[in-house]
Amino acid sequence: MTPVCSLLYCRPGFEKETASEIMQLTQAHNIIGYIKAKPDSGYVGFYPTPPVDLAEFNRLIKYEKMIFARQFLFVSEIINNLPVKDRVTPLLAAIQKMELTFNNIFFETPDTNEGKKLSSFCKKFSTPFTIALERKNLINKKSEWRLHLFFLSSSAVYISISQIENSSPEIMGIKRLHFPKTAPSRSTLKLEEAFKTMLNEKEQNDYLKNGMTAVDLGACPGGWTWQLVNRSMLVSAIDNGAMDKALMESGQVKEIKADGFKYLPEKPVDWLVCDMVERPMHITRLISKWLTGGHCKYAAFNLKLPMKKRYDMVMDCKEYISQELNSFNISYKIYIKHLYHDREEVTCIILLK
Repeated sequence: MTPVCSLLYCRPGFEKETASEIMQLTQAHNIIGYIKAKPDSGYVGFYPTPPVDLAEFNRLIKYEKMIFARQFLFVSEIINNLPVKDRVTPLLAAIQKMELTFNNIFFETPDTNEGKKLSSFCKKFSTPFTIALERKNLINKKSEWRLHLFFLSSSAVYISISQIENSSPEIMGIKRLHFPKTAPSRSTLKLEEAFKTMLNEKEQNDYLKNGMTAVDLGACPGGWTWQLVNRSMLVSAIDNGAMDKALMESGQVKEIKADGFKYLPEKPVDWLVCDMVERPMHITRLISKWLTGGHCKYAAFNLKLPMKKRYDMVMDCKEYISQELNSFNISYKIYIKHLYHDREEVTCIILLK
């Protein structure tokens, strides 16, 4: 199969950043192409010229390196005129031409108000169409491929596939989380999503252990501290504001009234987390100082992005951190992602080896 294009989901309003990202990744492997994207549509199409073989495209371009893209798909066909009376037959015919079987199928829409209106249609259509796939022996739990039907309307659909190990496992690339009733702010979901999205199961077990120590810079009222306490860590909460009373009663939090940019711990801690509202390069320099100074082993932090040149700013911050750690011969892993619960920001996790 040779894909028509690559399809990338993103947060509406971040099409430009997603386009810049896929262009940089493809150009690094001498894959030339062009972008089709509409502002606030929630998705971007990358069209290689000339077309690239599926296996080669999938081998070269890695979803894990993407920051702004929520999902990474290969489009086999775009249908704009599905007949209302029988959508199943033409879809099955197009899918059978791929000569692949699929582990499962996602019925998806853009993450927009228009897309949400299609959710009831997708729910009604999913059961009969999945049954039709099974009857054609197109569902195979051992397959490495997932089928995606990305509906723009009830008659317009991108027939796409993803390689399970090179894509998001979530429908629409969105990890749905429930807000914990005892958490003091909704910002807690950002750190929970970061841990569950950017760290695999082994990394979560290795790096989020009971009894670890942490510092939360700009902690008030405690949304990020709550996540650490919930994982049985001991936390120093640094802020001049008041922390949530119930959180303080846990006995795992020490409240310190101090400036997050000036505070340093008396002895090294395992984790530094930071969700302070400040220019991204200021946060980047602060995190780098903690890591190179031996004040922490791991860090999770947000970079609040400017209105313009958001992609360039993220790349500048990433490059600064890399140069600083490399100058101290520190081995590390860095993960950066524009999460579903992020808005005008990206979340970063750095693990020192």
